[in-house]
Amino acid sequence: MRYIRLLLHFGYQEAMSCLFPVFIFASLALSKYITIPGLARYDLLLILCLLFQIFMVKSGLETRDELKVITVFHLIGLALELFKVHMGSWSYPEDGISKIFGVPLYSGFMYASVASYLCQAWRRLDVSLTGWPKPVFAVTLGCAIYLNFFTHHFLIDVRWVLMAAIFLVFWNTRVFFRVTHERFFMPLPLAYFLIGFFIWIAENIATFFGAWYYPNQKSGWELVHLSKISSWFLLVIVSFIIVAELKHVKERRSHSFDANQAQ
Repeated sequence: MRYIRLLLHFGYQEAMSCLFPVFIFASLALSKYITIPGLARYDLLLILCLLFQIFMVKSGLETRDELKVITVFHLIGLALELFKVHMGSWSYPEDGISKIFGVPLYSGFMYASVASYLCQAWRRLDVSLTGWPKPVFAVTLGCAIYLNFFTHHFLIDVRWVLMAAIFLVFWNTRVFFRVTHERFFMPLPLAYFLIGFFIWIAENIATFFGAWYYPNQKSGWELVHLSKISSWFLLVIVSFIIVAELKHVKERRSHSFDANQAQ
């Protein structure tokens, strides 16, 4: 019974943390089969994402601080989308008013939903870290990973070097989380991989419903190549580093404020 209780509690918290991603996938599925006259699908998806984001904040499911983090991810993801679509890595074939250089603005919410999950899970599962590297190492590695998504089109792809650096930098890092009143932990690289793997599964669902197409899917849907797991693994690390560093900055400011109040 103990393990069943823990599993149910963990599953519930994970499900609540995934509200935004689930909403996006549900919208993708419904918008493929339900159309609104005079409103393009991509424009409808943008409106739905904006309304749901407002609902998440107004209902208290997301805090205003979390909204700031999510907005950063939206911009980072949109920049990556603009570049990747320009380079022909994938495409958005449908029309829409809200498309900029071939990229629909709703696509930024797909990256923002990853940030939403991380922020929600961090709070709901009372996540804490031990052995977190110095900011100079974590931030530098995160920037190098993000830049490699751009530079590998012109220079050598160093993702495998970066993955080796990840295990080196985060070798002693553990992520702790609470399920009911018990705490568990796992090595941070394993957490990165698990999140990246489930995002890859979600990516297969998204492409099946026509959210975007890879070049090999234009003639018909095919399973997203397994190599994309490594891409999501790396992108999750960038996401996690941003969230973790912002959490640490907030904690340091809070401790500094409390110290000043005590004086």
